[in-house]
This record gives sequence, C-alpha cells and structure tokens, in this order.
Amino acid sequence: MAGKIKVGVLGATGMVGQRYIKLLEDHPWFEVTYVAASPRSAGQLYKDAVANRWLIGAEIPAGVQNLMVEDANLAEKAIGKCQFVFSALELPKKEDIKNLEAAYAAEGIPVVSNASANRWTEDVPMLVPEINYSHLDVIADQKKHHGWDKGFIAVKPNCSLQTYMMPIHALIQAGYEIKRMVVTTLQATSGAGYPGVPSFDMIDNIVPFIGGEEEKSEKEPLRIWGHIDEEKGEIVPATSPVITCQCIRVPVLNGHTAAVFVKFKKQPTKEQLIEKLVNFKGPSYLTGCIVPVKILESHVYSLIGELAEDPLVLKAKDVAFLMSKDPLLKEYLSLDESIRNDASVKELGDALVREKKAMGESLMDEKAHAEHKAEYEKILEAMKNHPLLANRNELISLVEERLLEIRDYIR
Repeated sequence: MAGKIKVGVLGATGMVGQRYIKLLEDHPWFEVTYVAASPRSAGQLYKDAVANRWLIGAEIPAGVQNLMVEDANLAEKAIGKCQFVFSALELPKKEDIKNLEAAYAAEGIPVVSNASANRWTEDVPMLVPEINYSHLDVIADQKKHHGWDKGFIAVKPNCSLQTYMMPIHALIQAGYEIKRMVVTTLQATSGAGYPGVPSFDMIDNIVPFIGGEEEKSEKEPLRIWGHIDEEKGEIVPATSPVITCQCIRVPVLNGHTAAVFVKFKKQPTKEQLIEKLVNFKGPSYLTGCIVPVKILESHVYSLIGELAEDPLVLKAKDVAFLMSKDPLLKEYLSLDESIRNDASVKELGDALVREKKAMGESLMDEKAHAEHKAEYEKILEAMKNHPLLANRNELISLVEERLLEIRDYIR
C-alpha cells in the first residue's frame, strides 16, 4: 500500500473505533497501521481483542486483523508506526481524554478526534471544512502554546448538527442573516454508543432527553461560525444566531434527522432559498487544493476546480465506487451468489417448475390438479423458509431503498 498515509486509531476496540476501522478499509488515502485501546486489550491481536464484540456487522478488515493492540495510555508506542491518529477514546472523565490526546500531540503525532473533550479548548479547531477551513490557522498558535513541534489536535463537531449546518451556512453566505433557529433533532440509537439504550426504553418509544446534547447543539454551531482572535491565538464563538434545541432519541438504528425552523432578519422567498441552496459551492480557499480521489480501483489526483467540470461523469464514477463498497449491496450480492450455487435451492426451484407445469397439464383432471397444486404450495412454503432465501427476502426492501437513494443522488 505504498503512498498511503499511515494512521492509527485510539479506542480501536470500542464501537466508534470499530466504525473508524471499517470506514478506513480500502481507503484511497489512509492505511491503518496502529491500533490502541485499554490495557485489558493491549497485547492481543486486534481480531482476538474484538472477537466477541465486533459490532459493525461486516467482517473485520483483513489489513487490521493481525495488528497488535497497544495500550492507548502509552503515546510513545505510536512513534514510527503511524503519521497521525484518529481518536475514538471513551474515558469516564473528559479531562483524561484531553490529557491523553495532548500526550500524543506532544510526541509529534497529530490527533483528529471524534471525542467531545477538546471541542471547547480555545486553540483547538472544531471543523466542518466547507464552513470553517480557515480555523486550521489556529493550529500554529496551539503548537506555540504547548511547545509542540509536529503534533496538534483538531476535532469534529457533534454528529447531529452536521446534518443541518451546511444548508444553514449556505443561506448565511448568500446574505440571508438569521436571527433565531429552533432545532429538533431525532437521533438514532447508534449515537449512544455500545451498549447504547436499553431495549425496553426504546422499543415502540422515544426518549425526549439526551444528556448534554442540547448544550452541544446550541453552542457548537456558534464556535464553528466564530473567528480567530489573532492576538490570543484562540477561537472566539459567534454571538448569533440564537439557537434553541431539543434532542430526542428515536427507535432508529443509524442516522440522525434534524427539523430546523429559521427566522431571518429579512424574509427571503421560497424560490430564493431553493436557488441559493442548489447553487451553493465550497469556499474559494478550497479551489486548487490537490485532493486524491479514488475512482474504482485507481488513484487519480485532480484539482477541485477540474473535478467540477463534468459533474455527471463524476457522479457516475462515485456511484460505481460507492456501490462496490456499500456493505448492504455487497452482502446482497454475496447472498445472491450463494443462492445461485446452492444445490438445495436449485432442487426446490426445479421441483417448483415441474409442479407448475404439471398443474397446467392436469387442468382437466380435478383430483390430479389439486394434488399438484398442494405440492406446488408445499414447495413454495419450503422456499419461503429456506435460510438463504428468507435472508434475501429480508434484505430486498433495504436494498431497494438504497438503490432509490442512489437514483436520487444521480438526479
């Protein structure tokens, strides 16, 4: 995997860490070469450390299975094994996470964190790149404050607000100043991590409060829309709009939804809003950046401006790549292959064809027709209960939904 950036995952055995491991599988830019977790997992091969608690549903990526799990508390263990780390640390105290992430940065290893511990550290950028890419400039001050050479810390925001920040930002950039936002988030159970929410709390129910989420959803957007105080080398949050949020846990496995009510200082028309959203483009400081883009199995390095010249071709290539890597579609295709090669399924299919033909030939013989019909229905029931075919039937509606999403993306 020459040419890829070597990365590590901290908290690699937890649910978020596992998701990192899966998302980085066959990644065009990154190769996982270092995994770290709690002392109880340290010293084991990754596949053994997660053997009874792999939660993602697909196989453990082959490239990570035989990596030795290191103790995440020993930052020096990562030196020479990776160029930066993704942090999925889950510790009882946020201060412990801050100290541990700082330990890696002090060793010259940049940290990109999914944890919330550093989101309000004044010199740590909390990034949605299309909105506040310029906040990366505070990293120079961060290094100076701590005496770090190569290491630094950057974080992502709360997952729910990422669903609505971009369209709201597009409208603000278009000149439609916003006075107030009232947000209701409907958050999936996966957002609670593992073991998540007790089933008796969630089945046929909603939980109208998620501890700490409302504060994050009300304050983090203001930090993303903030600016850098160049004298202090710190990020200063914006003071508007005023945001009120209610966060609700809903019985959905994956994916958050947000309903956002917006009050503008000057009310635009529906047509104006649609036009600005449809035509929104990323900021000019991204134009001309070299970005590696994986298209099918080859690596192509292009300029963002050049990539935008033929959006339909890009969409087609994106769809081809996404379909080839989509876990649901891969599972369905693998299952279809198993069905085609299964002798018992073939036997049932051949018997069904024979009985259907016999039913047509025995229409003039009431007794024989009834016997063939009964046998035909018996075979149908057997096919319905066949493990492979039953599994396929369960997946069909999910696959159809996924294909509709892809169709809508192309449109």
